[in-house]
Amino acid sequence: MGYTIRIDQELCISSGKCVADAPAVFRFDDEELAEVVPGGSADDARLLAVARNCPGRAITLVDEGGNDVPLV
Repeated sequence: MGYTIRIDQELCISSGKCVADAPAVFRFDDEELAEVVPGGSADDARLLAVARNCPGRAITLVDEGGNDVPLV
């Protein structure tokens, strides 16, 4: 499928779970907030798990139709 990833840096608490769980996709910026690695990729199941495990609920996945993917 291929999700688009959005990170709300206002919600990011810099826990590092996303960076640890999918380092090819997520990294910290200069302010230690999560951001998406340009060109990074992971399978949809991995992205869904990472988004669900974000303690700040800062990660949103968007499907090809432009709809937010439910994380519950």
